[in-house]
Amino acid sequence: MNSFSRIITLLRKEKGITQKQAAADLGISQALLSHYEKGLRECGLDFLIRLCDYYNVSSDYILGRSPDRSGAVLTVNDLEGAETVKDSHYSGSVLPAMNKRLVSSSLNVVYDMLAKAGNKELTTKVSDYLMLSVYRMFRKLYRSEKKNSRSMFKVSSALFEGYTMSAMEKTSADINLLLADKAVAKQVGDAFEMTGESISADYPKHATGLLNTVKTAEELIK
Repeated sequence: MNSFSRIITLLRKEKGITQKQAAADLGISQALLSHYEKGLRECGLDFLIRLCDYYNVSSDYILGRSPDRSGAVLTVNDLEGAETVKDSHYSGSVLPAMNKRLVSSSLNVVYDMLAKAGNKELTTKVSDYLMLSVYRMFRKLYRSEKKNSRSMFKVSSALFEGYTMSAMEKTSADINLLLADKAVAKQVGDAFEMTGESISADYPKHATGLLNTVKTAEELIK
């Protein structure tokens, strides 16, 4: 499934309609729409425009070129705290500063979701995972300089990489168990229910950063 087929499938499901209904509204057969959603066929320009109008999104979004439904391209000025980015010591290289703001915006959304869920243990486990990730990256950078003292860390250099990864995997498994627990699910309720549209509406200051983080992460995974 390519970006286009994945996005039009997601948009239909967000709209809460069946493939049959969407096909009828768009003036094509259900079989043809199914082929588009599975990535088996490519549509023409006229149908692409119809899709954009039907789902009220831009062509850049529906083609996977922009994570923003309006097709807006992210710039430093769009990020919360843009003045800090401009004045940072990343002068001459905007990308690292932008990435810093993207991660920061994404964490704001994650912690707001956890706050809505109201489960202390889940919040702690997610925080543990994130702290282990930061610790791992910091230590990698720190130990690359041979002059730095190794006394800062209690876990030996030979073991830290494996131990940190193991701790992260265990914490991730603990999070999965919590999310699968019926009592936790009942407490959390619909705190994690959202769509791309609702994210933009609920987090106007952070949605752009989060959606761009998702897009960048998936490009790295590929």
